[in-house]
Amino acid sequence: MILGFAEFAFVSKRSRGIFLVLEALLGNYLLHLVMDPIGNMLTNILNAQRVGKARIVIPHSRFKESLALMLRAKGLVAKVAVQEGEKAALVVTLAYDDQGQPVISGIKRLSKPGRRLYARKSDIPYALAGSGAIILSTSHGLMDDIQARETGLGGELVCEIW
Repeated sequence: MILGFAEFAFVSKRSRGIFLVLEALLGNYLLHLVMDPIGNMLTNILNAQRVGKARIVIPHSRFKESLALMLRAKGLVAKVAVQEGEKAALVVTLAYDDQGQPVISGIKRLSKPGRRLYARKSDIPYALAGSGAIILSTSHGLMDDIQARETGLGGELVCEIW
């Protein structure tokens, strides 16, 4: 079953039957509608900061690690470490200012699995009049909007952070 983890949420047999019919009709397409690992990572970081957590652990991928390292370089997270094991995990230590307020006040996922957004070097948007950052995935790796403009590269708009 594709979404077996969601099965526990259905209380009636009728609801479970509707879910199984949808799964049979949509197949793997339903999986892509539900799962956005990068969006989940960004949401987890934002929510953990809002409740004052010190660190979070998320499933590891090379792209997530690169994104977390980009956030660390911009001072938006304090520390990034890879925890080896049966399933590797990414441990992200969150950053707070001197008053204990979260450094990140908002995150917006721009390119999603169902709708990819790309920008040429001349069409890269500005993030909140320069107070935020837009992260792009380019042919030279992840870059923020300023680096991409300086290098003359466009790419996929991953997210906006402020």
